[in-house]
Amino acid sequence: MISHVTRLFRLSLALPFLIFGSFLIPSFALRAQTAPAADSLLPGPKPSDAPVEWKGFLGIYGRGKEAHIILERAQKLYLSGEKNTRPLLLLERDGSVKNSVDSIQLNDCFSIRTGDDGKTPYLLSCLSSWQPMPRTDAGSDPTHFYHVTPAQSVAELREKALKLPPPAEPGPFRKPDLVELANLDPTIHLDIRYVDTNNFLNTPVYTEARAFMQRPAAEALLRVLRKLQPIGYGLLIHDAYRPWYVTKIFWDATPPEGKIFVADPQKGSKHNRGCAVDLTLYDLATGQPVEMPGLYDEMSPRSFPNFPGGTSLQRWHRDLLRRAMESEGFTVNEDEWWHFDYKDWTQYGILNVPFEKIAESLQPTAVSH
Repeated sequence: MISHVTRLFRLSLALPFLIFGSFLIPSFALRAQTAPAADSLLPGPKPSDAPVEWKGFLGIYGRGKEAHIILERAQKLYLSGEKNTRPLLLLERDGSVKNSVDSIQLNDCFSIRTGDDGKTPYLLSCLSSWQPMPRTDAGSDPTHFYHVTPAQSVAELREKALKLPPPAEPGPFRKPDLVELANLDPTIHLDIRYVDTNNFLNTPVYTEARAFMQRPAAEALLRVLRKLQPIGYGLLIHDAYRPWYVTKIFWDATPPEGKIFVADPQKGSKHNRGCAVDLTLYDLATGQPVEMPGLYDEMSPRSFPNFPGGTSLQRWHRDLLRRAMESEGFTVNEDEWWHFDYKDWTQYGILNVPFEKIAESLQPTAVSH
C-alpha cells in the first residue's frame, strides 16, 4: 500500500530504533539475517513459543528517544532502549513468576500494568521517575493499525476513477498474462483485506476477493509454496495485482497529511503491474495464520523486516517467509515484512483491468509446477 515516500516519514517515526540500532538490534537479531545454507530455508532451529501470558506485554512503549521495546528471546524477556539492550529477570515469589493477566513485574525497576481501560499496557520504570509509558504499537488488535477517514465516499471515488486512464508509459512491456493464485494449489489461501472493512479505509474497495499475478511471478510463488509445504506451511495472500483505479481511489480517499502512505497514481505501483504480493504464512496442520512481530498494514516500526521485537518464534516465521520468497526472485519491501516484489516488475506496464473483467482464458491451467 505504501509509496517509497513513506521511507522518510517512517524513518522519522523510528529514528531512535535506527540511530541506536547497535543497542536495539542485539547480536542474536543480526545473526538471524545471515544468509541461509544453500540446502535449507530454515533460519536456525525453530524456537519454542513464548509463554502466552507474556505476549500481551511484548511491544513498543513510549515514543521518540524515550521508546523501549519489550521482546522475548529464548524464553527470556529483554528490554531494548536508547542506551542498551539487556535481559529482564522476572521477580519470583515462592517459586512462581509474579505476573497475571493485567500485570507483570520485570525486576525491581521495571513493571508493566494494564491501564484503566483494561486494554492498554503501560511500562513503569524507575529510570523515568515511574512515569507510565503506554504501549504505542497495535498489539494484537487489528483495529488499532493505521486508518484514515476517506475525503469522499469510496463509491463516488470509484465511479470517477473508473472513467480515467492510467498514466502513459513508453515501454516496451511484456504482454500481460495474469494468473489467479487461488487456482495454483489448494494450500494457497486468501484473506483479501480490501474486499471488506478490515483495511485502512474501513470500507470495501475491491468488488471481489481474488488475487492475480503475472505468470512468471505466479510460477515463482508456487515454487516458494513447494519449499514451504514439507516443513508445514502454506501461503495466505492479502493482496496481489491491484488495478490502477484502486490506487487512484486510495490516493483520492486519503487526506493530504496521509498521502505519504499511499502510492502516487501518476507513477503507479508494482501491484498495478501484477508483480507484487502481500502475504504471510499459515500452519498447514491447524489452518491458522502464524504470528508475526507486527500486523499486516500496521504502519509502525513493527512493520520493518528487521524489527528486533516480538518473540523468537514470530521473528523465526518472518525470516522463514523472507528466505523462501528471496530464494525465488522476490525482494522484501524495506518498510513492510509482508510485501514482496518480483524481480521482473520493470518488464510489465501498469494495468487497469478490474477483477471481474479478467478473462477466464487467463486461468493458470498451464502453470509450471
